[in-house]
Amino acid sequence: MKKIDLVYQTMLAELGQRCMDAAWTADFPPDGRFQRVVVKGKAYWYFDVPDGSGGKARRYVGSADDPEIAQRVKTHQQQKDDLLTRRRMVSSLTREGGMIAPDTMSGNLVEALAAGGLFRLRGILIGTVAFQCYAGLLGVRLPAAAVLTGDADIAQDYAISHEVEDTLPPIVDLLQHVDPSFRPVPHRSGSAASSAFQNATGYRVEFLTSNRGSGEYIDQPAKMPALGGASADPLRFLDFLIRDPMRTVLLHKSGVPVTVPDPARYAVHKLIVATRRRTDGMSAIKREKDIRQAEILFEALYETRRSSDFAISYDEAWKRGPAWQAALQQARRSMLSKAGVSALSQIIRQGNQEIGLEGAEDHQ
Repeated sequence: MKKIDLVYQTMLAELGQRCMDAAWTADFPPDGRFQRVVVKGKAYWYFDVPDGSGGKARRYVGSADDPEIAQRVKTHQQQKDDLLTRRRMVSSLTREGGMIAPDTMSGNLVEALAAGGLFRLRGILIGTVAFQCYAGLLGVRLPAAAVLTGDADIAQDYAISHEVEDTLPPIVDLLQHVDPSFRPVPHRSGSAASSAFQNATGYRVEFLTSNRGSGEYIDQPAKMPALGGASADPLRFLDFLIRDPMRTVLLHKSGVPVTVPDPARYAVHKLIVATRRRTDGMSAIKREKDIRQAEILFEALYETRRSSDFAISYDEAWKRGPAWQAALQQARRSMLSKAGVSALSQIIRQGNQEIGLEGAEDHQ
């Protein structure tokens, strides 16, 4: 697997900082004021801005425990935008650096959602559009066939959506600003709520959330107050995927600051969800992509000395119980290629040695 030159990895880090600065400036203008608020025993930052009629509007900023947010609160009046410089950096990273730009539709949609506040409200980009970001995060070139997509998947934790006391603009308006043909997709349960939206060419945007633990919720769309009128489908295993996400940049236009799953968790999660898919039609195609992406990440994480990250995530999944263990074993025994089985064994063995975890073979 070919690595990306350190010069371009450094440039990506700088672009990420510049994109965060620009987004911060747009979301939190100098005439507003930050307020620290305790909600259900947890401290959060909110931002109050004059509403033009003598009152104020309040926006959610983030956890008071996040050191990056704390630093930005401290220095927010010093921020400035530099769009042209950022656009040149994106061009260099994709044309010369070997990193991946999303297709135009995916990029425009994520840009619109980001501008609406999705990632400020702790939304997480998952699926193949997130996978595209791992080239830069891991510093390796990813195969083009593994990054093609016709959809965008967005996750948000159920509790967070109910606690932030803020929301996106109407989600249909955000999507139709990109493509007027976007429409809500009727939910399979017959509910009037929609968790997915599709345009005339079949591009689909879907919202997902963590399963609340009861089977009665799994086929019903969950109400998500922070998602601008969209509901979300509860999904088993999603809480594992979206725990401890990472900030990075989607290389579209002048760069879009996004939040994606940790790549080690993404790889383990792909193994599990592949076993839940049907074996016919589009499900079979998606399952094949799940396995391909997992195998690519085994190799990338091993070669970039992140075996311990994978081993920790794999061990966490294994310890979640028999259903998780059965899925991991099924993926290894009947879905991975020969090379994939070898790569999985190698990264688990190396990772377990690094973290001092005995019984590596027991987890396979």
